[in-house]
Amino acid sequence: MRMMSFRRADGTTSWGVVEGQEVMDCGALAPSLRAALAGGKIDAAPRDAPRQALEAITFLPPIPDPEKIICVGLNYLTHILEGGREVPKKPTIFTRFANTQVGHLQALIRPAASETLDFEGEMAVVIGRRCRHVKGADAKAAVAGYSCYNDGSVREWQRHASQFTPGKNFPGTGGFGPWIVTPEETGDIARSTLLTRVNGEETQRAKIDDLVFDVPALV
Repeated sequence: MRMMSFRRADGTTSWGVVEGQEVMDCGALAPSLRAALAGGKIDAAPRDAPRQALEAITFLPPIPDPEKIICVGLNYLTHILEGGREVPKKPTIFTRFANTQVGHLQALIRPAASETLDFEGEMAVVIGRRCRHVKGADAKAAVAGYSCYNDGSVREWQRHASQFTPGKNFPGTGGFGPWIVTPEETGDIARSTLLTRVNGEETQRAKIDDLVFDVPALV
């Protein structure tokens, strides 16, 4: 299943389930995709819901109203070793804020304060239910799905401090989407490859099983 948030042609916002080149508009079921996931309402999406053509809507970040965005840096082993860094013993954590995100096909905003806005292709893991102190299968069960994320980074601001947060939180610098894909559709995410292209040119390629801390460990 593929789930997304969007803006209708009349300016109102909604969320829905993607089928082919259309999205089933499920806004009547819950006020937001986040609320639908938390309330376990995704499987109740009505088959007769009104449909919108993808070309007729504006993509929003799949979760426009996240409670928190927790990011993990320095987590691909090959990249760490290529950079001559020490492999971390604990996850390197920083945060992003909701207003740094933009949806699929929306332009990033280059800050006037810098010429160094850089791309970083990442995998987003969306937590679908409240959890704490979970392990193994319970950690996997908390994952609602996966998405693509361009973790746009302003390099000199990233290096002004001892952690990454300043350079990762300029408004409109994080591309998120187009949608969330459920684990049932992705299969074992560790077997996937993260691929980034800029203007059609491949710039990043990484195996998800190269993560130092895998998804269940991070959850």
